[in-house]
Amino acid sequence: MSEAVKSAERTVRILEVLANSPTRLTISQLQERMGYPRSSLHALVRTLRELKWVEADETGTAFGVGPHALLSGTAYLDRDPALRYALECLEDLRADIGYTIHYARRDEAHIIYLASRESRDSVRMVSRVGRRLPAHLTALGQALLAGLTRDEVEAILPADLESFTPRTITARDALMAELDEVRTRGWAFEREQGSAGVACVATAVDYRIPATDAISCSMPAHLADGEELDRVAKAVVTHTQRLAATLRREGIR
Repeated sequence: MSEAVKSAERTVRILEVLANSPTRLTISQLQERMGYPRSSLHALVRTLRELKWVEADETGTAFGVGPHALLSGTAYLDRDPALRYALECLEDLRADIGYTIHYARRDEAHIIYLASRESRDSVRMVSRVGRRLPAHLTALGQALLAGLTRDEVEAILPADLESFTPRTITARDALMAELDEVRTRGWAFEREQGSAGVACVATAVDYRIPATDAISCSMPAHLADGEELDRVAKAVVTHTQRLAATLRREGIR
C-alpha cells in the first residue's frame, strides 16, 4: 500500500473514531484506539483541523468532528432519492399512531439513522440522525438482517455481539431464532434491547433486494403489548408497504 493511500485510509479512520466517540479524544486516546504512530496522528489531525473536518476543545488537546463533517453528511441526505418520500411517510405514520418514527439504512452489521420524527409529547432534544448502532440490537436492524440468509448474516456479524442492556441478544443462535420470527410475522419487535424502557416495531422497505432501508416506531415498553402493539405493528407495516410501492413506481433503486 502506497503512503498516499495509507494516509487517506488513516484520515478516514480518524474521522470515524471521532464520530463514534461520545466525547472528544486526545492524541494519546486516538493512538490507544487506533495504534497509529503518534507523529502520524499529530500531522493528520492538524491537517483535518485546518480544513475544519476536526475541531479542538478550548485547551487545543482534545478533538472531535468539525462542521465540514456535517456538511458532507447533509449532502448525502440531500442527494438521496428515497428520502423525500420517506419523510412524507414518517410524517403520516407519526400522525397515525402518535409515537416516534425512525428511518434507517443498513451499513454491514450496523444501521444508520437517516431521519426521525419525534412524538408530539417527546422531550428528546438530540436528533438520532447520523447515529450508527449495531443492527442486532435494534428492531430496524433485525428487520433488515431478516432479509438475508443465515450465511449472509453470519458473514457480516462481528465475533462478539455487543450488549447495550441486560435484554440485548448476544447469543448467535438466539439472534437467528429471532430473525426467523421476524420472517414469519413480517415485522421485527424488540423490547428494551437497545434502550431501557423503550420498545420498537420495525419493518423493511422492500424497494431493493435485499432491502437496505427500514422504518420503526419507538414506544414506551410498558405500552408495547396486546391491542396497542397490534395497532402499531399494523400501521408500521401498512405505511411502509405504501412507501415501498411508491419508490418502486418512481423507479428508485
